Amino acid sequence: MDATSPAGGPSRDRGGAVLEVGPLPGRPGIRASGEIGVTTRRSWENALTELSRRHADVSYVELSGVRFVDVAGVAALAVTAMNLPGGRVVVEQPPPQLPRVLELFWPSLRRIEVAPR
Repeated sequence: MDATSPAGGPSRDRGGAVLEVGPLPGRPGIRASGEIGVTTRRSWENALTELSRRHADVSYVELSGVRFVDVAGVAALAVTAMNLPGGRVVVEQPPPQLPRVLELFWPSLRRIEVAPR
């Protein structure tokens, strides 16, 4: 799974924001690096769609390389988790704003487990 631009490279905007998303070696899930914002959201949402298609019981989202995620990026993650038929998503090492936004807008969402940095 590779959420990249149509040309096959990383998703990049004119201002230089980049998001690279690929499979997580050895576990079901994805690893992302860069920024999740308005200009890279399509790649993020495509990666989450693919994650939900492959989901069994636990899917991992490793975000240690993500410097920023906006509210809409967190919303896409929350909606993905809410629409899973069962199980949960474990988010590892997210940027600091992700758990704050989840707690603010989805305080009772138990399908996402956040493992902090």
